[in-house]
Amino acid sequence: MVDAASRLHTLAGKMLRAPLPIRIRAWDGSEAGPPDAPVLVVRHRRALRRILWRPSELGLARAWVAGELDVDGDLYGALDTVGALLWERDDSDDDTSAGRGLFALLRDPAARSAARELLDLAGPFPPPPPPREELRRRTGLQHTLRRDKQAVSHHYDVGNDFYSLVLGPSMVYSCAYWESPGQAGGLEKAQHDKLDLICRKLDLKPGQRLLDVGCGWGSLVLHAAREYGVQAVGVTLSHEQAAFARKRISEEGLTDRIEIRVQDYRRIPDGPYDAIASVGMAEHVGTGVYREYADVLYTLLKPGGRLLNHQIGRRPQRDESAYEVDAFIDAYVFPDGELALVGRTASLLEDAGFEVRDVEGLREHYALTLRRWVANLERHWQQAIRLTTPGRARVWRLYMAASALSFEHNKIGVNQILAVRTPGSGASGLPLRPRDWRS
Repeated sequence: MVDAASRLHTLAGKMLRAPLPIRIRAWDGSEAGPPDAPVLVVRHRRALRRILWRPSELGLARAWVAGELDVDGDLYGALDTVGALLWERDDSDDDTSAGRGLFALLRDPAARSAARELLDLAGPFPPPPPPREELRRRTGLQHTLRRDKQAVSHHYDVGNDFYSLVLGPSMVYSCAYWESPGQAGGLEKAQHDKLDLICRKLDLKPGQRLLDVGCGWGSLVLHAAREYGVQAVGVTLSHEQAAFARKRISEEGLTDRIEIRVQDYRRIPDGPYDAIASVGMAEHVGTGVYREYADVLYTLLKPGGRLLNHQIGRRPQRDESAYEVDAFIDAYVFPDGELALVGRTASLLEDAGFEVRDVEGLREHYALTLRRWVANLERHWQQAIRLTTPGRARVWRLYMAASALSFEHNKIGVNQILAVRTPGSGASGLPLRPRDWRS
């Protein structure tokens, strides 16, 4: 009788019309495939049922989160290989060509025959329910105040101690700013440099009012108040983040200069501010209401004030009408999050009245940062699963490793847009050599 791994490897090769460049270890202990290739561990045949029921990354993700799929060895190499097999398009100029993608292959009679054999190997249907970490119930219209709060809570209220393991002492959940991959001081130094870069771009001065929209655990407002002497307000929708930030502020004796609010950016009543930072928050806003977001920030900023908008963006597609939100990210990581084109983001900021003065791409910086976060999580794995759940820890490991590869392969990027609410006089207040960042 043919063992499960050999059968899986053969059927996968038939579906892909090419030898499978990955090794498989199946639930019966058998292995098949190139000896030096990444090893995909299929711990239970339920994984096949999930994948065949949802033949996309969501099915794979459910099997991963449930612990039915794993990788032995190089996670990045395995994800690279699997991603290329299932989703990559070829280099053809024909828009109807889908390369060797799974859905295109299933139009091939041999692939359909192999899929039917996989159904037999997978066992009885239907598949088991999705792992509980998946967000399946959402109420109300997208990007209302209530639903945005629900989405933010799903992502951020999973435990401050868990995030401390992943992010390290800086507690900064956005890309760091690196001099080199192996720079002295590592992640902490790179995060300090990112916070300082933002403050310099905003040209902060003692006594000015700074608004941090989506302030996280308070790292930017702490740095700005301590190093630049500003009066800072940070807003977040996460009660856990707010409690953590307030404790840090109290411990540093800065409660007279920093206020943390659990508040939606659309409900901030006390503008204008001298400067506004939005770092890693605008991905939650949604493309349909992004102009409203830009209008609100413009209203909250005083004439001559600067906005620093730090935001992940996606690359354009041949057919923009076919763009879909990533199913795994939407279900497990950032519910209702959307990535926009950087040009579209800049245009909407200008439509609101801002003058866009600088755009700095930090794509490679985020890849380096994510790899450090993955290493932190793996180093503290047993503690991480005790603090949350094994499924939640697997979500974060997959999400961060796959995101690192997406940045490295130029599938997504991250950009800092510096914009000014330029007054009627036309004086922007920026230096003639803007990379100096000081007036």
